[in-house]
Order: sequence, then structure tokens, then C-alpha cells
Amino acid sequence: MRFEDICDLSFAQAADLFFEKLGDWKIMALATASGDHVMVRNVSCLFYDGRIWFKTDRNFRKTQQLFDNPRVALCWNGVQVEGTARSLGLVADQPDQRFANLYRQHLWGSYNRYSHEDTEILIEVTPGFVEIWDTTDDNSAFQIFIDFPAHTVEVKPYDQPAEEQA
Repeated sequence: MRFEDICDLSFAQAADLFFEKLGDWKIMALATASGDHVMVRNVSCLFYDGRIWFKTDRNFRKTQQLFDNPRVALCWNGVQVEGTARSLGLVADQPDQRFANLYRQHLWGSYNRYSHEDTEILIEVTPGFVEIWDTTDDNSAFQIFIDFPAHTVEVKPYDQPAEEQA
């Protein structure tokens, strides 16, 4: 990809690129905070309907932090997401079972091990601000900043293309 090919992305194109980079599922680092206590740990995430979804035990420390402060950050391979989390109740009580079915399909080991727990809740994260680091075909770094509430996107070169540095 050339920088010229991505420098004029519309918000819709940038949002599509963001979710395309994430695919159907990823293990992401999740940061939560309550007061001055910050924690980060990995969570198994699914991506659909313009949201990030994961399940967790309602009794875990991270879940208590989410209840205290719903602002979270997630990161995977140069994609950072700042967003707002909310609990949708028990995974088993979700009417359409979409999350459970997709989780079973993509994360069978975790599904098989923990889905019997009656304390597993579904968390939905709405993206607020996304920062994507990437490189062009000539290995020049750039950033894409996506502001979901404002529906704006900004693409910035981080360094000059190799031919401009000579």
C-alpha cells in the first residue's frame, strides 16, 4: 500500500479498515482503571455490529473496575482502541445467542472450558477513539486516527518515505 492510497480515507472507509484489521476475533490487551489502580490483561474479543465483545466472570477484579469506571482501552498489534464498556448481563441469557455461537466457532477451547459458568457476563465495548499504526510498502510508518463520536478520520505520516530521505 502507498501512503497516497490511504491519506484521503473517509470515516466509513477508516472504520471498515479498523474492523478489517481486527478480523473476526483477536486476543487483545484490555486496560481498566478504578481510582488510581490500573490493570491490563488479555481478553478474547469478537468484532461485529461496530462493537468489540468479550465475556468475563462478573466476580473478577477487571469486571469490578468496569463497573466502577466503564472507560477502557484495548490494544492489538498496532491497533489501539479507547472506548466505553457496558455489561449486557449473563452470556447464557442473551436472547439471540449470537455471541455464544461466534465464541464457540472462533474460540472453541475457551468456550468449552468456561461456558458452563453461571457468572460469565457479556461486555460490549463501543469504540470512541482509535489509533492505528501501520507501514506502507516502502516501510514508511503512518498513523490513522479515527474519532467515532465525531465521525472524523486523520491520516498522518510518521516518517518520510525512503526516497525522500536520500
